[in-house]
Amino acid sequence: MTADLPHAVARLRATRLARSVKPFLARGGPKGERCAGCRLVPTHCICSLRPDVSTRAGMCLLMADIEPLKPSNTGWLIADVVADTFAFGWARTEVDPTLLALLSDPQWQPYVVFPSAFAESQRVVHNVAHEAHKRPLFILLDGTWDEARKMFRKSPYLQNFPVLSLHPEQLSRYKLRRAQSEAHFCTAEVGAMCLDLANDTQAATALNAYFDVFTEHYLKAKQQLPVDLGDDLHLRLQTATHSA
Repeated sequence: MTADLPHAVARLRATRLARSVKPFLARGGPKGERCAGCRLVPTHCICSLRPDVSTRAGMCLLMADIEPLKPSNTGWLIADVVADTFAFGWARTEVDPTLLALLSDPQWQPYVVFPSAFAESQRVVHNVAHEAHKRPLFILLDGTWDEARKMFRKSPYLQNFPVLSLHPEQLSRYKLRRAQSEAHFCTAEVGAMCLDLANDTQAATALNAYFDVFTEHYLKAKQQLPVDLGDDLHLRLQTATHSA
């Protein structure tokens, strides 16, 4: 049952698989198997490395149709780290009532995370308000760049929220799919930047480190090479997870 799954992205994936006309096949181990908890092949599983940190911010993932099914999707990593992660499949002609209820919940201050060039100037912000009675809720459009732009343009229920425009100094570290530009960041990288702006500093550091470990395990699995659990990437994740 989907209620037994660990987080919102896992539940969305199960729902999407249930309505698939044909099986979604992702490359895996000798028999195509993948861990249900992290989507990696069992020999390179990272479930035991999942960070346990607290956050005040929440994440709302609007996911393109097959995005939850892709083992390379990094929105899953956000849901592993941020307890208050919500995930919804996006469709142009309909919207989940649960999503609308979330966006109108007074405990949250939603921010649509998207480049300023695509929004009216009066909607654009570069910082997060720190209010005692409202928690930041970051709305991330999870898909290819073309899919994300479509979601931004064709989701009228997002039009009244501020658009948070990020200006990172570094280039993307994402290596699992080809991006149209090195300036385009994957969902987990964007999520970590948002957490940092929300003063969830430990969670931001942990998510960045967890993303790097996931990437390392994913690529080593493709190359059929072992991982070194004592290397700098894994030690950085341990430090980030256990720091005060």
